[in-house]
Amino acid sequence: MAGIVEADRIISAHQKQAPVETVEIAEALGIKVYKAGNWPENLSAMIRLDAERGGESGYAIYVNAKHPRVRRRFSIAHEIAHFALHRNLIGDGITDDALYRSNMSNAVEAQANRMAADILMPWHLIGEATDQGINTVEALAQHFDVSKSTMSIQLGVPYENS
Repeated sequence: MAGIVEADRIISAHQKQAPVETVEIAEALGIKVYKAGNWPENLSAMIRLDAERGGESGYAIYVNAKHPRVRRRFSIAHEIAHFALHRNLIGDGITDDALYRSNMSNAVEAQANRMAADILMPWHLIGEATDQGINTVEALAQHFDVSKSTMSIQLGVPYENS
């Protein structure tokens, strides 16, 4: 089973170009990813041990199929972060609501959100994009296949959605 160092190595190996492919990272970590089509809108994703549907690691990520692609991508990255950082806390599973809150502490969820952002929008690729003239929140969000609000948070700049 991959530890944090191995998980970081695998994640880094998949951060060669934007957009970073979250399902490929999950699969490389031995996690299977599934879309759940019958979930309520307020449920985003979950990771759990799944003897039947889990990957080589034994874990599976389920993501709300009704959510927009950019949200699903962040949700998968968030669950990958739980796998890498908090595997000892997953237990029977972690289910994240639409605000990426679970039964975990705010600190644990904040760590997972931070790592998810760094998985999807690594600083070296942001630098490469800006060097190529891709330098607005909108253009960077499109380039990285994330929401404008997610990109603005990563960059630490305000963004007004008009």
